[in-house]
Amino acid sequence: MIRCLIEAARIGLVAAMAAPAAITAHGAAPQMSPASTPSSAIALPPETLGDLALARQEYIQAIADYQQIPHKSAAIWNKIGIAYHHLFAYDVARRDYERALRMRPDFPQALNNLGAVYYAKKRYGKAEKFYRRSLGFDPNDAAVYSNLAVAYFAQAKIPQGVEAIRAAFDLDPNIFSTDSPQLVSSALPARDRAQQDFCLARLFAQAGNFREAIDFLRRALNEGFSDQKKLLEDRTLASLRATPEFAELMNEQKLQKR
Repeated sequence: MIRCLIEAARIGLVAAMAAPAAITAHGAAPQMSPASTPSSAIALPPETLGDLALARQEYIQAIADYQQIPHKSAAIWNKIGIAYHHLFAYDVARRDYERALRMRPDFPQALNNLGAVYYAKKRYGKAEKFYRRSLGFDPNDAAVYSNLAVAYFAQAKIPQGVEAIRAAFDLDPNIFSTDSPQLVSSALPARDRAQQDFCLARLFAQAGNFREAIDFLRRALNEGFSDQKKLLEDRTLASLRATPEFAELMNEQKLQKR
């Protein structure tokens, strides 16, 4: 749920092919026989070059490569926006996401990414609006649900944030325990991160994944979660409280089990 969201994060950004914050390039370069043309002599299309630069987090180079494409599609404008987004050029990124959406109004990734721009500018209500629009076109995207949860928590909409986290978790239980190539985390104040991480601990405990539950509980406590009554009496955590790892965590935090 929201690492209940990144430390944001885990800015709530979804790429069409790869994601802005941590874009992972999959697949190896084709092997060539000694008689083959050297790879350095192969002219790759600008989009491929841009994708490779984006994957290497070489954002200025990615923009230069994508700009070589004469007739840009909505997907290309979205990728250019992602590169600018990572350079913190939020207004330029917004312009390019909006270009993508003028060409393709039902583009869920661009809608999500536009929401991420507004989140970065602390316009959380507007970010929520675009995340929800994105989910209207793709209701099965766990990464967007997690971004929506971040926006809810930033507005102190705790019940809605918990529901969004639960939806993300139900779609992909690993969305909060791995770096998704489609998820860019949004930074929340520590008190909000603590609440989110406590929610995530409850969800993992409920799913029987005690290792992840303990990890998120530790984060919540380190971030300032201080509701000891909830920690020691929450029914969802009953099984977790019976584990040696929980006792170790309590000792670590100098808290008393009841």
